This record gives sequence, C-alpha cells and structure tokens, in this order.
Amino acid sequence: ESDDDTLNSARNWCPIDIHASTPAPPNFQFTSTPGINPSTKILLGNTDDPMMFFSIFFDEKIMSFIVEETNRYAEDFFNKSDLTPSSRALNWKNTDIKELNLFLGLLLLQGMVSKSVEAWYWSKRPILSTPFFGQIMSEKRYGLLMKFLHFENSDKFDKKTHPNPKLRKIFDIHEMLVQKFKSAYTPNQSVAIDESLVAFKGLLGWKQYIPTKRARFGLKFFQLCESESGYIWNSLIYTGKGTIFMEEYEHYGLSTKCVLTLIHELKNNGYLLTTDNFYTSPEVAEILLKYKTDVIGTVRGNRKGLPAEFKTLKLKKGEIKAFQKDKIMVLQWRDKKTLIMLSTIHNAELVSVESRKSTTKQKPKVVVDYNRSMGGVDKSDQCLSYYPSTRSRQRKYYKNISTFT
Repeated sequence: ESDDDTLNSARNWCPIDIHASTPAPPNFQFTSTPGINPSTKILLGNTDDPMMFFSIFFDEKIMSFIVEETNRYAEDFFNKSDLTPSSRALNWKNTDIKELNLFLGLLLLQGMVSKSVEAWYWSKRPILSTPFFGQIMSEKRYGLLMKFLHFENSDKFDKKTHPNPKLRKIFDIHEMLVQKFKSAYTPNQSVAIDESLVAFKGLLGWKQYIPTKRARFGLKFFQLCESESGYIWNSLIYTGKGTIFMEEYEHYGLSTKCVLTLIHELKNNGYLLTTDNFYTSPEVAEILLKYKTDVIGTVRGNRKGLPAEFKTLKLKKGEIKAFQKDKIMVLQWRDKKTLIMLSTIHNAELVSVESRKSTTKQKPKVVVDYNRSMGGVDKSDQCLSYYPSTRSRQRKYYKNISTFT
C-alpha cells in the first residue's frame, strides 16, 4: 500500500457517539525491559559517587578522543600562526585526561555558582571571590583549554564523504554521547518528542528563534525523552534544510522523518509516543501503528487525512466531535480555543478535572493524559536550566553544544 493510499483510506472516518461507552483501543504490549541496563549496573555497582555516573557517559574512550583532538588542534594552531613573543597562547602545553576532568568539573560548577562574567570566577575581590576555582586551575590555563577545546580532526575532513558536513566540528562527539545515552538506559513505555534550544547568539546560518523557549535564540535539537524522568535517549541537531535523517525515511516530510528517525530503535516494542502538533498527523500515526507503536498528540487543523467535517465545525465551548478510523481516534474540543487531538489508545471519554479555582470541569481524557506525558523534553530542559553551563555569547557554536550535551 502506497503512502497516498494510506492517506486516502485514513479519510474514511466514522463518527463517534460521545455519549456511548465505546471501549478505547488497547495499548500494544510493552516488551522492553526499562531502566538502567545490566552492563551499566555492573559498572556502577552499589556506588553513589557522581564521578562514576559521569564516567558512564564520558568514558576513557571519549575523554581520550577529546584530549587527542584538543592537543592536535593546538599544534595545528601554532604551526599556522605567527604569534608575538607576548602571546598567552605560547604558554600552552598538551593536556591529558586528568586535567580535562578538572576543566569539565569547573565548567559544570559554573552552572551551580552563577556569575555574569566568566573571569569573575578567578576574581580576588572579596565581593566576587570563589577561591576554589583558582585552587584547581589558573584562569590563564582554563582560558587556553577553552580556546583549544576541539572535537574533530580538520585535516581529515572531506565534504563529499562526511556524513554531516555542517556539523563536522561536533558530529563525532555528539554521536558518541547519544550512543552512550542509548546503551546506558532503556526508557519506560511512555516517551515524548519535542524541540530543545541551546542558547547561542553568534553568527550561524541555522540558528533558530523559538519565542516559547527560555533561550529564544539558539541551536535547535529534536529530542526523544522518557516522559516521566526527562532522560534524553536520542537527539538530532537541526541544521536547516540540510538536516540529516535516516536514509530510509528521507522521502517523508520533515516532521514525519524526524519522528521515525528518533524512535527507530524503539519500534516494535509497544512504546507510547507523545508529540505536539508539529509532529502529529494521521500519516505518522498510520506508520507508527505498523511498528506496534502507539501515539498521542495535538494536531494542526490543516493536516492531510483529517475528517473533512473538521474544517467546517463550529463548536461551542465544552462541545466535542470525534471520529474513529481503525485504531486511530481524532477529536475536536472547544475550550478557550479549539483543540484537535489524535490518539491510538483513547476514545472520546470525558473526565472531571479540578481547576486552579477549586472548581471541576469536564475534559477529554486524551487531553489530560497528553498533558501528563508530553513534558519529557520540558522536564529535561528544566533540569538543565537549574545549572546552566552554556554561555549564549560563546562564539563557537560547537562548544555550546558540547557543554549542553
């Protein structure tokens, strides 16, 4: 069956009597084993040492890679630069894993001890002083490490063969870390996909503006997170028109191929995916059902495949109109605004919800469940916002991505 046939058949919607007790479609059976994976448990043992948890993701292989590329970049810099005798860069000496751990520790600590200007961490003025930073590393040495921090071998770059040329400066380390996220932990049944934004105000062709995000300007990530904890399990960096997705999904539109790429390795395990109206459509629901994956999401009114009646409906506040097609239910509900929902596990059931003013109101259960499960990426962003180690004025985008990751 072609994609066009799928969309055409999806238009054969049957109206739902919202007053009848039609049972909701069942979830697919969940077959994954969620939680910390066995190999990770062995490495951790019974310890609660934060450094052990850090090393699960930044292991010796990744740290050695960063050290090697940082030292290489510094050497290339000196070979290609004509420095004056007074240049601070001449104080450079190669780094190692031990020193890199200290450097990253100070970088993370800056998220806990917030100061507007990075140099203030080494200030000796009583009102600004934080002696710990200077005891661990001098300001000059920290500055040199930040200057030469690098994640790729520029000499080996070939635009024709590189899997993602726009991201060449961060591609390898980002891929390594995402694989660590996946191998360390298996998410619970409920997962969510949404955008995250890393603050960046420098010059970059694919910098994004998202007014609803705290940073507003920055680098956009598509992320798949566990709904309950906010754990980031998969991540894609958006680079505009040239964003790289899995080849087998390239013939789909942006939102569909984004969803299918992020959830690819979780298919056929009975996961429940929650998405907002950028991603949700009858098309993506049809495809996910083939892979035993349920979906809940808000839907834009102009999506292809929705019931034709939705275009002309004029509901009063509190009114509902719903349609069913196989396992997919779509529902239009008028609250303060008109909301369209799609679900493969709900009917048009209404539930009583207590409002902020201690009054109760009737809401579709699909809306209540959506609000409960959609916050995975927001929860992840919230946790990162408590201890931010990125600086929007950083001129090198890949350094902001590395500290965000």
